Amino acid sequence: MAGVRSVQTAAGISASRAAINHSVSKSIWKKTSNPMFKTIPSRFFSAAVRTSNAAAKSATEATINAAKVAPKSNWPANSNKAVGYLCIGSSILVFAIVVLGGLTRLTESGLSITEWKPVTGSIPPLTEEDWLEEFEKYKESPEFKQLNSHMDVEDFKFIYSMEWSHRLLGRIIGTVFVLPTLYFIARKQVSLKTAGKLLGICGLIGVQGAIGWWMVYSGIDTELLEERRSKPTVSQYRLATHLGAAFIVYCAMISTGFSVLRNQWIMKNPQEYAKYFQQIQSKSLSKFKFLSKGLLGLIFVTAMSGAFVAGLDAGLIYNTFPHMGDDWVPSANELFDPVYSRVKDQSDLWWRNMLENQATVQLQHRILATTSALSVFAIHMYSHKIKTIIPRHAYKWLNISMGIVSLQYALGICTLIYLVPTDLAAAHQAGALTLLTCVLLLVNNLKKPSRANLMILQKHLQQAATKK
Repeated sequence: MAGVRSVQTAAGISASRAAINHSVSKSIWKKTSNPMFKTIPSRFFSAAVRTSNAAAKSATEATINAAKVAPKSNWPANSNKAVGYLCIGSSILVFAIVVLGGLTRLTESGLSITEWKPVTGSIPPLTEEDWLEEFEKYKESPEFKQLNSHMDVEDFKFIYSMEWSHRLLGRIIGTVFVLPTLYFIARKQVSLKTAGKLLGICGLIGVQGAIGWWMVYSGIDTELLEERRSKPTVSQYRLATHLGAAFIVYCAMISTGFSVLRNQWIMKNPQEYAKYFQQIQSKSLSKFKFLSKGLLGLIFVTAMSGAFVAGLDAGLIYNTFPHMGDDWVPSANELFDPVYSRVKDQSDLWWRNMLENQATVQLQHRILATTSALSVFAIHMYSHKIKTIIPRHAYKWLNISMGIVSLQYALGICTLIYLVPTDLAAAHQAGALTLLTCVLLLVNNLKKPSRANLMILQKHLQQAATKK
């Protein structure tokens, strides 16, 4: 029996190795067809062509030849796993700042600090004189004059502390992520591709700080408020930009961290990953991959529409569900009100109502949220037909997404019906990011490894087959 198992194991390794070799050589074939790769030696090209039609032995030779021809790099093929932990840990902090930012907005604290001091602003008022000085600055703001003239210094301390905490956490995230990133890159403990991703995230973090102040400024500048015909509140456009940038930073951290840790896992479990690789190579999975990516985009757009709802306080009207008032939808005259147009020919009537009319924005969010929920259910039903070829971890995240989207939909309804209480609204925002995380991990579990990792994996399988 032991001999039979040995033969079966060797055969399984050979089959997995052949599939991986074919994938690597297929990648080589595509690159060789590109004019940019005309300088590649003919023996490399020939090996790639033979691989597409040859047995596993020929594929292996082609892959080895490709590795020899490929230019040497001082950067490692795989990043240090500590980089993966850094990304995942930092993403948790970004999740926290998104929730804290929501609470800052819900408690109407976001306009309490009327200056942007990236460095010295990290020190809060320490004495009563400091507090009075900051309060005097706030008294000059449109928000105090129009909405909070009743406020005393004790009330001001609360809203100031909320905004200060939000900004401080942003500074902490920048420090915690950027400094270790520069260290890992300087020591070349990351792959070249990962280094580019990390630097991109660092840049986004810096830009996000500037976007935050750009958003706040829209709520304290008198001219901008008059132009928008708005009470002292931040622009919904800038709020959506700020939230969208935070979501992008978060997703980039999750994806990069997941990629680094997965590559480390591949090297430690080559035989187990070979089976997984055969699954994601299946052509029958291509439609499921496409649907998963589409779902990810849909959920992101739905979350951004929620930012417009928040920025316009659109959740404070039509607090019934599924009806909006006495009807399923408001009248066309209300949804496309001419009052929102700012040009004589009313050419901006459609898009301004879509982005500035409370009723229209809320209806859009209802439609997108319902579409997102139904899409998760539909993809889950479709997954039953191809369950045997869906990777185990991908299927797990799809199941989790089912539960999260149900909870998120219920939270949205309750938030609307109960007139946007702070706790429910904050939970709803956190739920949006949680759902996005689940679908993002679903998509990432369907991705193929890099060509460099395929080559390393192939060598591991060669060694395992030789030992057998």
